[in-house]
Amino acid sequence: MKSYCKFESALDILVGKWKAIILLQLISNGTMRFSELQKSIPDINKRMLTQQLRELEYNDIVHREVYNQIPPKVEYSISEYGKGLSTVLQVLNDWGVSHIEHMNELYGVDHSGN
Repeated sequence: MKSYCKFESALDILVGKWKAIILLQLISNGTMRFSELQKSIPDINKRMLTQQLRELEYNDIVHREVYNQIPPKVEYSISEYGKGLSTVLQVLNDWGVSHIEHMNELYGVDHSGN
């Protein structure tokens, strides 16, 4: 197996518009309920959030805790294993901010998506 394949396997976990955003929310806010995550990412729909959380849980990046009560309570947090991504995600986020500023300076256009 070539070394680039190892990089590709790491990217496979983060590919998609929402996974990195979900992870940054959980890293910043700690444990969150589904509704809190959805409110913190207003552009994501319930189906997509559920799908992305399931994939992150499958890869042991996110921990899902279900409390046996009525109504059901489910909380999500970064797993111990997933905490290894926090530095990488923060660096990518910081670079994204710098890139937007760079593009604004270069072209005088707001590239922040707002």
